[in-house]
Amino acid sequence: MNIDQIASEALRLDPKDRALLAETIWESLEDSYAVGLDISDEDAVKLATQRDAEIESGKEIPITHKELMDRLRRDED
Repeated sequence: MNIDQIASEALRLDPKDRALLAETIWESLEDSYAVGLDISDEDAVKLATQRDAEIESGKEIPITHKELMDRLRRDED
């Protein structure tokens, strides 16, 4: 089964079951994907401000969610 088939099946679940599935999948991710929980609010705001400035200046080009998912799916193959 591929990611599109799994997503299609998962979306047929009721909201409570989808939330439980999402939580289970999220918790199964390796630490390398974990969100840095030890970052202070002040540092998080600084990082967000820096990222925003990079996008506004054109130094970094944002991508859409669809583009991200397409890239991730290509990397799976």
